[in-house]
Amino acid sequence: MTMPAHHEPTDRLGARNGGRGLWRALTSSTGGCVGLGLAAVMLVIILFGPALAPYSPTQIGLGVPNEAPSAAHLFGTDELGRDILSRFLFGGRSVVLVPLAAVTLATLIGGGLGVLGAYAGVQPGLSWLDRAIGSLLDLTLALPPLLLALVLIAGFGATPMVMILAVALIFAPRTGRIVRGATQAVVTSDYVAAAQARGESISYILARELLPNIAATVIAEFALRTTWAVIFVAALSFLGLGAQPPSSDWGLMVAQARSFITVSPLAVLAPAFGIAVLSVALNLIADGLDQYLDPNSRKTGSPL
Repeated sequence: MTMPAHHEPTDRLGARNGGRGLWRALTSSTGGCVGLGLAAVMLVIILFGPALAPYSPTQIGLGVPNEAPSAAHLFGTDELGRDILSRFLFGGRSVVLVPLAAVTLATLIGGGLGVLGAYAGVQPGLSWLDRAIGSLLDLTLALPPLLLALVLIAGFGATPMVMILAVALIFAPRTGRIVRGATQAVVTSDYVAAAQARGESISYILARELLPNIAATVIAEFALRTTWAVIFVAALSFLGLGAQPPSSDWGLMVAQARSFITVSPLAVLAPAFGIAVLSVALNLIADGLDQYLDPNSRKTGSPL
């Protein structure tokens, strides 16, 4: 007789009500509510901003260079006479889409290796696979993040796909270590042993027994890692390694307008404010998730 599958809910995320628990954890805390509110505002700007922009973000000579705010240009113009408000409304997409895609890829690669390594580490004859995965993660972690991004972008070009791959390669081992640690805490549980006794495949055990019980950790790590990715991608654009002119990317806008901050401050302050608000919103959401996972824990240390 076949034993029915059983997923033991962890103390942090039940298999049936984990999503509702995470949502309640966010909405029941002040920081979580503020983070969700700020994230909603930024999402509206990013999604609908291009439709609301009064001008093309790349059109030169719309006004006098570095013109003060006026009825025609609410945020004024930049050093090339482009409308700052239009560039701001267009510039948020790359600041969000590239980090989201990169963190998603990093979670799939690093998280997958972390789960596989933790499971292999407790299986007879497979401990070598865990050691190999651990060594691979440690080796990648030893590479300086900015230098690695510089080499990849210089070698393959500053395209969105290259940036996504570079950021994913930087963040994958960090995500892998977090997920590996979370998996090690549950991989020796009775429900995993029961699945093995039923003769379930490795892919079934990983997907149906382990992943549901570390989902909360993965979600919190994803939110926090996205915060760091937004800042990292904006920094790459600021250094000229990311989006290229005439893009209206917020990081690039800050880099191009910083020399004119005294005569056209909004050209710098508007995109910098957008990056800051988005980062704070994601960080508050990640902090709310972290407190739900473990009220006594606090994520500290360098993101890279």
